[in-house]
Amino acid sequence: MIGGKMMVKKKWLGMVVMMSLTLILSSCSSIGVGEKRISVGGKNFTEQYILSEMTAFLLEDEGFKVKQMNNLGSTVVRKALENNQVDLMWEYTGTALITYMGQNPIADPDKTFEKVKDLDAKNNIHWMNMSKVNNTYALAMTKEKADELDIHSISDLGDYINAHPDELTIASDAEFANRKDGLPGVEEKYGFDFGAQNIKQMDIGLTQRALDKGQVDVSVAFETDATIRAYGLVTLEDDKQFFPPYRAAVSVNKEVLKKYPEVEEITGRLAEKLDSEIMRELNYKVDIEGNSVSVVAYEWLVDNGMIEE
Repeated sequence: MIGGKMMVKKKWLGMVVMMSLTLILSSCSSIGVGEKRISVGGKNFTEQYILSEMTAFLLEDEGFKVKQMNNLGSTVVRKALENNQVDLMWEYTGTALITYMGQNPIADPDKTFEKVKDLDAKNNIHWMNMSKVNNTYALAMTKEKADELDIHSISDLGDYINAHPDELTIASDAEFANRKDGLPGVEEKYGFDFGAQNIKQMDIGLTQRALDKGQVDVSVAFETDATIRAYGLVTLEDDKQFFPPYRAAVSVNKEVLKKYPEVEEITGRLAEKLDSEIMRELNYKVDIEGNSVSVVAYEWLVDNGMIEE
């Protein structure tokens, strides 16, 4: 009788152990099932590092586990997005329209955005949250020189050159100096000519430095260049809208957005606040002051009430 009770007891204990193991294994297998995972792509220059880092901070703050895949070439990260190796990234509307899609530039930023959004739909890529960050070409001058000559737009520059031929020089890289959508196109659109002898060709990284040192009067630049801030330069208004818009916007895999629709609202917070001047300042903090990308991105988000410290 006692032996029978012992057998029953052992059998009962065995069932309890099995049930416990089943619960433990079940619990283990369910870990991560509800976890939100997303990958953020980025190109290999400062502005893209910052945009990627800020996006990651915001998504992590909302419970996402984020994998950053940055420091990639433009076409490489684009292919990764097309092939679902990257879920989302900040891309430039002009780059997509002209480089990836082989279309002619469109001067209007909103029309450019709508065009790339429409064309990319067939690639299962959705465009959203276009910001006011415009990483397009610009012509720059020192503030002192621009004020002295009363030149504040490219039309002003053209008028001055026509009235004072061969007086002003420009620093340009070889590509901008010769491309139809570069200096030759600017001169044609605005009706002036620097003259070949007044175009000083050099590496794009040296153009603003030459301007700062007084070696030239005008320089090619990009709107969000940190050196514009570092050297106290001003960019001339493109009043005839020659340069195509290169607005930073979010491009995302459609299936990912369908799975996590909140991503549109989360990244939209960032797009609403950013513009070229802010981006230039952030680039300056990294490129000129030597701060880390993570620190710059985090502090800006905290200062602007987007995440808590």
